[in-house]
Amino acid sequence: MHLKKMAVVAVVCLTILTATVGTTQAFNFGSILGDALKVGGISILVDKFSIPLNSAINNLLGQHGMGTSYATKVVPIISIGNGSYVGAAQVTGPQEAIDRTQAVLLIEGSFSDERFRLKGLIPVNAKSISNVSRVQGVGVSAQIDVKI
Repeated sequence: MHLKKMAVVAVVCLTILTATVGTTQAFNFGSILGDALKVGGISILVDKFSIPLNSAINNLLGQHGMGTSYATKVVPIISIGNGSYVGAAQVTGPQEAIDRTQAVLLIEGSFSDERFRLKGLIPVNAKSISNVSRVQGVGVSAQIDVKI
């Protein structure tokens, strides 16, 4: 809990710093810092609200006759390009596989002269982009976007 309080204080200080910076060079730095704060904020939001988000998705899907008897959980989505948290996803599958799932890895690409954009969403066993393995038997059932 103490670590979370320190993180909040750091975010507030950095936000004030980026809001008060005035030069072009500093603005670019502030923009980079702002992006980092957004990523950190998304990470904190996913960790803090994963249980209520999971319940809300289960209720939404159930209301439309699309519920599941499998276990579900909300985890962060991590982009392969930069290892940043970019959102959250609900994963579904057998309970033991869901327990091993720590994140969803987002791999993006394109083909046919970039007319088609591809996004692979792979449930993985760690919150990183190195030394991860796909968790077999788990699928992505929902994607959660955070308005920034």
